[in-house]
Amino acid sequence: MKKVGFIGWRGMVGSVLINRMLKKKDFNNINAIFFSTSQYGEYINHFNIKNKNIKLENAYDFEKLFELDIIVTCQGSEYTNKIYFKLRQIGWNGYWIDAASNLRTLEDAVIILDPVNLEHIQQKLNMGVKTFVGGNCTVSLMLMALGGLFKNNLVDWISVSTYQAASGAGAKFMKELILQMQYISKNITNLIKKNSFNDNILSIEQEISKQMYSSKFPKNYFHVPLINNVIPWIDKKINNSGQTKEEWKGQFETNKILNTTKIIPIDGLCVRVATLRSHSQSFTIKLNKNLSIDNIHYLINSHNKWIKIISNNFDDTINYLTPSFINGKLDILVGRIKKLNIDKNCFSIFSVGDQLLWGASEPLRRMLKLLI
Repeated sequence: MKKVGFIGWRGMVGSVLINRMLKKKDFNNINAIFFSTSQYGEYINHFNIKNKNIKLENAYDFEKLFELDIIVTCQGSEYTNKIYFKLRQIGWNGYWIDAASNLRTLEDAVIILDPVNLEHIQQKLNMGVKTFVGGNCTVSLMLMALGGLFKNNLVDWISVSTYQAASGAGAKFMKELILQMQYISKNITNLIKKNSFNDNILSIEQEISKQMYSSKFPKNYFHVPLINNVIPWIDKKINNSGQTKEEWKGQFETNKILNTTKIIPIDGLCVRVATLRSHSQSFTIKLNKNLSIDNIHYLINSHNKWIKIISNNFDDTINYLTPSFINGKLDILVGRIKKLNIDKNCFSIFSVGDQLLWGASEPLRRMLKLLI
């Protein structure tokens, strides 16, 4: 069996990956070796893999890493930068599967999302490419939702607004959002208990606003309140157009995944919102044909088995087309599909998906399965 090393398996993306692999019995077909950057030498047994204790190996031990056929890492870009290039330089010729972003721009790296670009992945495998990287969470979720339109070469351009959960920034940010909720709740309890709750609602709002900018308010990571707020800026500014790196990824990664010969323009705004786990996106899409809503439904729905179209009505939209409903599910929900007054070829779509599944861990799991 192939020797597969796992690094960063205790983090948020890594733990979701491991749980999915356990559920799908993927460990039955590999010799899994677990690495740690800080606790190597210790033993773990909570995976119940082959009913034995598992010794953690040193994630910086190049001799141990060199013995592996496949490396799967969710440890982050800093680890990848320290290990990947040196490992390749000393002659390691195994397969590298990475959740981090910093290898995505390499010419000899493939961004993986097999329901969308399986043919391209297989072509690169046949060419001897051995570096495979998960895509940006919102890009992957967008392509899962709109894959039928891209597959049929119908997209002229897309403008997107993302509503990205705290999980996209990492576990520390999720915890900080919860602490912000706790802080506000604790400091307005007396106001809420007053008999004249309805009469003093503006006083409560004013007190919340005051508490949000207290020196004791938890904002070490977001730097500003996320609760009762949105932050229309994710990642660093990258060029003179005012575009952030997160917004830049939309066009670059989409076209790399699709292996397009002509660039499909994609841009918009990436916004952090006060949800914990799943991402939402609002698309304005210009097609190169005037299609009916029924045709658009068919093309989207027939692309992959995870698509679920939500009817464009009030009850279905508020009950199902939401981040809280999709948490922990592999389904990609697509709704609010309607023609726009702007142009006969323009229409809107709203989608939601779990960014820790299709947005992060599931493409890695499926790539490993493909290799095995």
